Amino acid sequence: MKINPNTSFNILLADDDVDDHTFFKEALKDFSLPTNLTWVHNGDELMQLLTNQANTLPNVLFMDLNMPRKNGFECLSEIKLNDKLKNLPIIIYSTSFHKVIADKLHKNGANYYISKPTEISELKTAVQKMITLIIEENISQPTIEDFVLTNERKNYKTHFWFSHFFRLPLIENFN
Repeated sequence: MKINPNTSFNILLADDDVDDHTFFKEALKDFSLPTNLTWVHNGDELMQLLTNQANTLPNVLFMDLNMPRKNGFECLSEIKLNDKLKNLPIIIYSTSFHKVIADKLHKNGANYYISKPTEISELKTAVQKMITLIIEENISQPTIEDFVLTNERKNYKTHFWFSHFFRLPLIENFN
């Protein structure tokens, strides 16, 4: 992807949490590349924005899993089934984490998974890595071992409680 230094890199963030939006916005402040952040609050707004023919697609979508109206799983499915949208780089950006869910997201076409870090420096590093991969046209999906970024990559069982308190109907394969 050729990025003109005078043109903004367009990022779409789908997340219902105001604090997470602020944290994400703060992480973009010091980038050398100018960025334009668009924020939607739920899955319905996300899909309306993406499917509106008048809108240009963003360079990347950072998407939370636990959004109202339509969750990240439903949106991922719709995006991957839509010819206009299916090549949009999708980075899952969520506090919810479990190995089984990460495996399903990988299988169903998400490009990477960032477990929301608590430190701004970790978020800056992860987001910068994603943007660099996209600019270098190297955003193809990694192996499952490299799919998860940030601390949870070290131990898939970090959020073991998740599987007990949050049940999701997982689609085996959206394709």
